[in-house]
Amino acid sequence: MTGARLRPRPTLPSFAVVVGSKTEPLEKNVKKLLAILLVSLALCGPAFAQEAGKKDSKKQFVYVLKLSPRLLDEKNWTERDKQIVGRHFRRLQQMQKDGRLILAGKTLDDADPSQFGVVVFEAETEEEARGVMEADDAVKEKIMTARLFPFRVALAR
Repeated sequence: MTGARLRPRPTLPSFAVVVGSKTEPLEKNVKKLLAILLVSLALCGPAFAQEAGKKDSKKQFVYVLKLSPRLLDEKNWTERDKQIVGRHFRRLQQMQKDGRLILAGKTLDDADPSQFGVVVFEAETEEEARGVMEADDAVKEKIMTARLFPFRVALAR
């Protein structure tokens, strides 16, 4: 290899990009990139909107629970009543694991006849929400009465 000279590498002008074997100004490539990005967004945008809509398609509901009047006096609770309420609570825990339960709780003054509990959850439709409420063991077994309302959490911790 005597006499063979290595050719110096060409220096790229500032703000240039190598595309294949050509060097093109960055401005031209940015325009191409923006055009591709805009076309991609136009084509994929509806899919993203549809996916976001799926997340928002779940509605929120609350059912308000009132204890059966006979159970306002603690001495009237039977072992069966306690088991039913245990099943009720385990079901709420499962709803929480499934990501459907937003909040469940009750007032704390057991001697107050106006005491109540609430279950705030998500469902696709009011019919589905009603089914969730009616499948609650405490409601099915008439330990508690329940009323369903459409609901929306406005603020959360």
